[in-house]
Amino acid sequence: MRLVSTLLIVAAAAGLAGCGPGAGKDTPPLWIIPDMKVQEKYKPQQESPLFADRSASRRPVVGTVSQENYYEDEGYHFGIVNGQYIGKNPLEFNDKVLKHGQRKFNTYCSPCHDRTASGGGIVGKRAGAVFQPANLHKQEIRDKNDGELYSVASDGRRTMMGYRNQISDYDRWAVIAYLRVLQRAGGAKMEDVPENLRSEVR
Repeated sequence: MRLVSTLLIVAAAAGLAGCGPGAGKDTPPLWIIPDMKVQEKYKPQQESPLFADRSASRRPVVGTVSQENYYEDEGYHFGIVNGQYIGKNPLEFNDKVLKHGQRKFNTYCSPCHDRTASGGGIVGKRAGAVFQPANLHKQEIRDKNDGELYSVASDGRRTMMGYRNQISDYDRWAVIAYLRVLQRAGGAKMEDVPENLRSEVR
Protein backbone atom coordinates (compact mmCIF):
# COMPACT_ATOMS: atom_id res chain seq x y z
CA MET A 1 0.00 0.00 0.00
CA ARG A 2 2.83 2.38 0.83
CA LEU A 3 4.32 1.81 -2.64
CA VAL A 4 0.96 2.43 -4.32
CA SER A 5 0.46 5.65 -2.33
CA THR A 6 3.92 6.86 -3.28
CA LEU A 7 3.29 6.16 -6.97
CA LEU A 8 -0.04 8.03 -6.85
CA ILE A 9 1.61 11.06 -5.25
CA VAL A 10 4.37 11.08 -7.86
CA ALA A 11 1.83 10.76 -10.68
CA ALA A 12 -0.28 13.59 -9.25
CA ALA A 13 2.79 15.84 -8.89
CA ALA A 14 3.83 15.11 -12.45
CA GLY A 15 0.35 15.93 -13.70
CA LEU A 16 0.20 19.18 -11.79
CA ALA A 17 3.67 20.15 -13.00
CA GLY A 18 2.30 20.06 -16.54
CA CYS A 19 -0.38 22.62 -15.75
CA GLY A 20 0.48 25.79 -17.56
CA PRO A 21 -0.80 28.17 -20.23
CA GLY A 22 -2.97 25.39 -21.70
CA ALA A 23 -5.35 25.67 -18.76
CA GLY A 24 -7.49 28.20 -20.65
CA LYS A 25 -7.39 31.83 -21.70
CA ASP A 26 -9.44 33.03 -18.74
CA THR A 27 -7.91 30.73 -16.16
CA PRO A 28 -4.57 31.71 -14.58
CA PRO A 29 -2.04 28.88 -14.97
CA LEU A 30 -1.18 26.82 -11.92
CA TRP A 31 2.61 26.69 -11.57
CA ILE A 32 3.65 23.91 -9.21
CA ILE A 33 7.28 23.85 -10.41
CA PRO A 34 7.79 27.12 -12.34
CA ASP A 35 11.40 26.38 -13.38
CA MET A 36 12.26 29.23 -15.77
CA LYS A 37 8.77 29.76 -17.15
CA VAL A 38 8.18 32.64 -14.77
CA GLN A 39 11.10 35.03 -14.27
CA GLU A 40 11.93 38.69 -14.01
CA LYS A 41 13.11 39.95 -17.39
CA TYR A 42 12.87 42.80 -19.86
CA LYS A 43 11.66 42.41 -23.42
CA PRO A 44 13.46 44.13 -26.35
CA GLN A 45 12.87 47.90 -26.52
CA GLN A 46 11.12 47.85 -23.13
CA GLU A 47 11.57 50.83 -20.79
CA SER A 48 13.70 50.38 -17.69
CA PRO A 49 14.31 52.68 -14.71
CA LEU A 50 17.75 51.11 -14.18
CA PHE A 51 19.52 53.23 -16.79
CA ALA A 52 19.75 56.94 -17.47
CA ASP A 53 18.29 56.61 -20.98
CA ARG A 54 15.48 54.47 -19.51
CA SER A 55 16.00 51.77 -22.14
CA ALA A 56 16.39 48.12 -21.21
CA SER A 57 18.17 47.40 -24.52
CA ARG A 58 21.82 48.36 -24.13
CA ARG A 59 24.11 49.57 -26.88
CA PRO A 60 27.29 47.57 -27.63
CA VAL A 61 30.48 48.69 -25.91
CA VAL A 62 32.36 51.28 -27.98
CA GLY A 63 34.77 49.51 -30.30
CA THR A 64 32.80 46.25 -30.38
CA VAL A 65 33.21 44.36 -33.67
CA SER A 66 30.47 42.02 -34.84
CA GLN A 67 31.81 38.53 -35.46
CA GLU A 68 28.92 37.90 -37.86
CA ASN A 69 29.74 40.83 -40.15
CA TYR A 70 33.51 41.13 -39.82
CA TYR A 71 35.88 39.35 -42.16
CA GLU A 72 39.61 39.82 -41.86
CA ASP A 73 40.00 39.14 -45.58
CA GLU A 74 36.95 40.49 -47.41
CA GLY A 75 38.38 39.51 -50.78
CA TYR A 76 38.56 35.89 -49.67
CA HIS A 77 35.01 35.95 -48.29
CA PHE A 78 33.25 38.02 -50.97
CA GLY A 79 35.54 37.79 -54.00
CA ILE A 80 35.43 41.60 -54.15
CA VAL A 81 37.85 44.28 -52.91
CA ASN A 82 37.02 47.99 -53.14
CA GLY A 83 34.11 47.25 -55.47
CA GLN A 84 36.24 45.21 -57.90
CA TYR A 85 36.26 41.45 -58.43
CA ILE A 86 39.60 40.00 -57.47
CA GLY A 87 41.45 38.64 -60.47
CA LYS A 88 43.11 35.50 -59.14
CA ASN A 89 41.98 32.62 -56.99
CA PRO A 90 43.71 32.94 -53.56
CA LEU A 91 44.12 29.16 -53.27
CA GLU A 92 47.23 27.39 -54.48
CA PHE A 93 46.40 25.01 -57.33
CA ASN A 94 47.56 21.59 -56.19
CA ASP A 95 46.29 18.03 -56.23
CA LYS A 96 44.55 18.35 -52.85
CA VAL A 97 42.68 21.54 -53.76
CA LEU A 98 41.65 20.29 -57.19
CA LYS A 99 40.37 16.95 -55.92
CA HIS A 100 38.41 18.73 -53.20
CA GLY A 101 37.01 21.14 -55.78
CA GLN A 102 36.04 18.21 -57.99
CA ARG A 103 34.09 16.56 -55.17
CA LYS A 104 32.21 19.76 -54.38
CA PHE A 105 31.61 20.56 -58.06
CA ASN A 106 30.19 17.10 -58.70
CA THR A 107 27.97 17.41 -55.64
CA TYR A 108 26.61 20.95 -55.98
CA CYS A 109 27.22 22.07 -59.56
CA SER A 110 26.91 19.00 -61.78
CA PRO A 111 23.14 18.54 -61.31
CA CYS A 112 22.71 21.67 -63.44
CA HIS A 113 25.99 22.11 -65.33
CA ASP A 114 26.87 18.37 -65.59
CA ARG A 115 30.28 17.00 -64.63
CA THR A 116 31.98 18.55 -67.65
CA ALA A 117 30.51 22.04 -66.93
CA SER A 118 28.80 22.07 -70.34
CA GLY A 119 25.33 22.87 -68.96
CA GLY A 120 23.74 19.51 -69.71
CA GLY A 121 22.82 18.44 -66.20
CA ILE A 122 19.64 16.57 -65.28
CA VAL A 123 17.99 19.68 -63.79
CA GLY A 124 18.08 21.54 -67.09
CA LYS A 125 16.85 18.49 -68.98
CA ARG A 126 13.88 18.09 -66.65
CA ALA A 127 13.07 21.82 -66.52
CA GLY A 128 13.08 22.27 -70.29
CA ALA A 129 12.86 25.86 -71.49
CA VAL A 130 12.06 27.12 -68.00
CA PHE A 131 15.64 26.81 -66.75
CA GLN A 132 18.69 26.32 -68.94
CA PRO A 133 22.00 26.16 -67.02
CA ALA A 134 24.93 28.00 -68.57
CA ASN A 135 27.65 26.27 -70.52
CA LEU A 136 30.66 27.25 -68.41
CA HIS A 137 33.02 26.71 -71.34
CA LYS A 138 31.70 29.74 -73.22
CA GLN A 139 34.35 32.37 -73.85
CA GLU A 140 32.40 35.05 -72.00
CA ILE A 141 32.55 32.91 -68.86
CA ARG A 142 36.18 31.95 -69.39
CA ASP A 143 36.99 35.67 -69.54
CA LYS A 144 35.45 36.42 -66.13
CA ASN A 145 37.76 37.00 -63.18
CA ASP A 146 37.99 34.27 -60.58
CA GLY A 147 36.42 36.69 -58.11
CA GLU A 148 33.32 37.15 -60.27
CA LEU A 149 32.85 33.39 -60.72
CA TYR A 150 33.26 32.99 -56.96
CA SER A 151 30.68 35.73 -56.38
CA VAL A 152 28.21 33.99 -58.69
CA ALA A 153 28.79 30.69 -56.89
CA SER A 154 28.23 32.49 -53.58
CA ASP A 155 25.23 34.70 -54.32
CA GLY A 156 23.78 33.28 -57.52
CA ARG A 157 22.81 35.11 -60.68
CA ARG A 158 19.51 35.26 -62.54
CA THR A 159 17.86 31.83 -62.14
CA MET A 160 20.86 30.30 -60.38
CA MET A 161 20.71 30.18 -56.60
CA GLY A 162 23.69 31.06 -54.43
CA TYR A 163 25.58 28.50 -52.36
CA ARG A 164 27.12 30.76 -49.72
CA ASN A 165 25.14 29.04 -46.98
CA GLN A 166 25.63 25.51 -48.28
CA ILE A 167 29.40 25.31 -48.75
CA SER A 168 32.28 27.19 -47.14
CA ASP A 169 34.45 29.93 -48.64
CA TYR A 170 37.29 27.43 -49.09
CA ASP A 171 35.00 24.97 -50.86
CA ARG A 172 33.73 27.59 -53.30
CA TRP A 173 37.26 28.73 -54.16
CA ALA A 174 38.22 25.08 -54.67
CA VAL A 175 35.24 24.72 -57.03
CA ILE A 176 36.43 27.72 -59.06
CA ALA A 177 39.93 26.19 -59.22
CA TYR A 178 38.49 22.92 -60.53
CA LEU A 179 36.26 24.79 -63.00
CA ARG A 180 39.36 26.44 -64.47
CA VAL A 181 40.83 22.96 -64.97
CA LEU A 182 37.65 21.82 -66.75
CA GLN A 183 37.74 24.92 -68.95
CA ARG A 184 41.40 24.36 -69.76
CA ALA A 185 40.75 20.71 -70.58
CA GLY A 186 37.68 21.56 -72.66
CA GLY A 187 39.63 23.86 -74.94
CA ALA A 188 43.00 22.13 -74.79
CA LYS A 189 45.20 21.42 -77.79
CA MET A 190 47.81 18.73 -78.23
CA GLU A 191 50.48 21.41 -77.85
CA ASP A 192 49.29 21.94 -74.27
CA VAL A 193 50.23 18.37 -73.35
CA PRO A 194 53.88 17.75 -72.36
CA GLU A 195 55.70 15.92 -75.11
CA ASN A 196 56.48 12.90 -72.96
CA LEU A 197 52.75 12.39 -72.28
CA ARG A 198 51.30 12.99 -75.74
CA SER A 199 51.49 9.33 -76.68
CA GLU A 200 49.10 8.53 -73.82
CA VAL A 201 46.42 10.94 -75.05
CA ARG A 202 43.57 9.12 -76.73
